[in-house]
Amino acid sequence: MLLADLRAEGAELDALVADLPGREWARATPAVGWTVAHQVAHLAWTDERALLAATDPAGFAAELAGITERFVDDGAECGARLEPAELLARWRESRSRLAEVLAGAEGKLPWYGPPMSAASMATARIMETWAHGGDVADALGVTRVPTTRLRHVAHIGVRTRDFAYLVRGLPVPDAQFRVELVGPDGVWTWGPEGADQRVTGPALDFCRLVTQRVHRDDTGLVAVGPDAEVWLGIAQAFAGPPGAGRGRS
Repeated sequence: MLLADLRAEGAELDALVADLPGREWARATPAVGWTVAHQVAHLAWTDERALLAATDPAGFAAELAGITERFVDDGAECGARLEPAELLARWRESRSRLAEVLAGAEGKLPWYGPPMSAASMATARIMETWAHGGDVADALGVTRVPTTRLRHVAHIGVRTRDFAYLVRGLPVPDAQFRVELVGPDGVWTWGPEGADQRVTGPALDFCRLVTQRVHRDDTGLVAVGPDAEVWLGIAQAFAGPPGAGRGRS
């Protein structure tokens, strides 16, 4: 189911760009400085890094030791220089191979944040594909219909709560959290019912927030408790340094 959802998320974005005229790949997206080509190039580059982590952990570790602060942007910029057909073929190949490799991967895989299982890696790839696919859809004026695959994005957003504090050098709160989100097929919940810190609202808004595609004030999310409010201001479902987020609309 997880890998099927990963493939489906990739296929949805693929359908948006498969027949896109070459000039449209240079269209700006909501991410400052990133075009449609940058978004797809980033996904291809990250899938390739995940493949390296799954098939050659030592090689990944060696590459990790030499990264610079701009390694994400540099990877996207390099791929964005390719002809659209070549870039699309590269992304299709990398995401297909990654799904195959993750199906048989065992143990923890190294990554830019904490090591993760194959299942967690697949969930992270769904999250990234959905988030960058949303940037492409926004650039092209396409409204996507939320699917139950959002639950994977929401799940990793909840699971990375402590990481959002740690990556900013902030103390992790001891309080318990309850998250209740309204998804396409009902209410999704995490944490004990009696938790003092609570986050409720639309699953789509939560997913957009934890992937830093929307400003906190532009969501319908409700935080109860000071720790819950702080978390929504720093939430980050992706590995790496703190993101700049998006400004208010």
